[in-house]
Amino acid sequence: MGKRRFRIPVDIMIQQIDHLGIAVVSLDAAIPYYRDALGLGEPHLEEVPSQKVRVAMFDVAGVHIELLEPTSPDSPIAKAIEKNNGRGLIHHVAFKTTDCAAQLTQAREAGVSLINETPVPGANDTQVAFLHPKSTFGVLTEFCQH
Repeated sequence: MGKRRFRIPVDIMIQQIDHLGIAVVSLDAAIPYYRDALGLGEPHLEEVPSQKVRVAMFDVAGVHIELLEPTSPDSPIAKAIEKNNGRGLIHHVAFKTTDCAAQLTQAREAGVSLINETPVPGANDTQVAFLHPKSTFGVLTEFCQH
């Protein structure tokens, strides 16, 4: 990674882990495990057309477990499941931030490759953007601004 040239203002920062994204083949099959076996209650359900997924979001003390079911064979989630021999997997870690665009600038200035040059609509009325795992030691990283 390159030298850090961009200095992010102190009032713009990562606040906490927002959620862990878990790719699943079927929400109908996966939800009972999280709802019933783990006792996480009913999830928030939503479709996110910009990401080609259906989402079930469980709250765990302010951090969310986000189950992602592909709605199209060309969605990133469908491709990840296919690469994982048709099984689900932990897909990404998302950090809650006060300014998604500023976080992207900081990452770009630090030499990180971006998947999203600007934030896009995400689940639950958020703006989100992803960093390329080739630049993040194999972990798909998301910035999430509420």
